[in-house]
This record gives sequence, C-alpha cells and structure tokens, in this order.
Amino acid sequence: MTNIVQYVVVRSDLRSALNWPLGAVIAQCCHATAAVMHLHADDEETKAYLNDLDNMHKVVLEAKDEAALVKLGEKLKQNDIKHKMWIEQPENIPTCIAVKPYLKDSVHKYVKNLKLLKE
Repeated sequence: MTNIVQYVVVRSDLRSALNWPLGAVIAQCCHATAAVMHLHADDEETKAYLNDLDNMHKVVLEAKDEAALVKLGEKLKQNDIKHKMWIEQPENIPTCIAVKPYLKDSVHKYVKNLKLLKE
C-alpha cells in the first residue's frame, strides 16, 4: 500500500473543560471519519485507502480548544484539503475534524505542529 494516511483532530478540552466522557469523544471522531469517507467515497485516495482495510493508517491528534480546531479548519479550507468538521448538535459545538485519506506528504505539513491525542 502507498503511504496514505487519514488524520483526525479532536479537541483535547472536551473531557477536561466540558467534562465529556471518553466514549462521547470517541463518538465525535467516528462521526467525522464516517462523514468524510462518505463525502469523498469517489476520491481515488479514499478508494485506495479502503481497498486495503487491514492496513489503514489513522493518526489521531489533538487541538487544544474550539478556537484551535476552527483555525485548523480554516487553514485546511484555504489550502483545498478536503475534510469534515464535525459539529455536535443540538449544542452546535465544533468537536473534531477528519481529513479524507491523503498521501502523507501532501497533508502532513498542515498538522505537523499538533500532538498525538493523550488521555
């Protein structure tokens, strides 16, 4: 398989500041990844990624808060990086961004300053 990766960026303050349980945070990531895969199902990199299910590579990173997540979303949009910002309803809270699968070299530069998600 080529070096295709999917980046998922979730707010690290959901558990601490907003007191969300871990399962709720994981659900946000699942919502965002399912949505972005659906939206880009005809994309060649997405197809290649899904054609090798046992070797999918995801990297889950953290944004410190809503402002950082929104800023990342704007940067991705400006650079035409396809992604889905998940906005939890009915609260209308941006919680997570899932980027469609890309060759790592074409998207890593936009997320390289973010840390891996910790507890």
